[in-house]
Amino acid sequence: MRKIGIVLLFAIVAGCNKGPSPEEQLTEDISIIQEYVDNKGWSATKTASGLHYVVDVEGTGNQPAPDDNVKVRYTGYFTNDEQFDQSDESGVTFNLQQVIQGWTEGIPKFKEGGKGKLLIPSALAYGEEGNSSVPPNTVLIFDVELLEIVN
Repeated sequence: MRKIGIVLLFAIVAGCNKGPSPEEQLTEDISIIQEYVDNKGWSATKTASGLHYVVDVEGTGNQPAPDDNVKVRYTGYFTNDEQFDQSDESGVTFNLQQVIQGWTEGIPKFKEGGKGKLLIPSALAYGEEGNSSVPPNTVLIFDVELLEIVN
């Protein structure tokens, strides 16, 4: 009987482990992003937060501030290239303070008319909770085009 109690206690303690720490998850996400970038042959810039971005078209307009309203055309997908979201052709307008952190940090890297990619670690996206279309701790990739800064 004592053996069963010890095994049961071990199972309960092991079940309390909620997965990797935030630091471990970021390290794993950066590794996933780097492998993805390498496989695609892209040259990405990495920020201190772990966000990676690629500017494909420089653009000629202004760069938004992190609290601006912007109009963006985008496609979002996972690292297996499965698409999970897409704007319509005319784009979508939003305030950069009302979106995931990866967009708040990443969209200001582009000028109006600019196009590129955001490779977002899970902590800057939907984190360990995920959402209805994004599983927990998932790296997200976005093709983005900054159409305009909206006043």
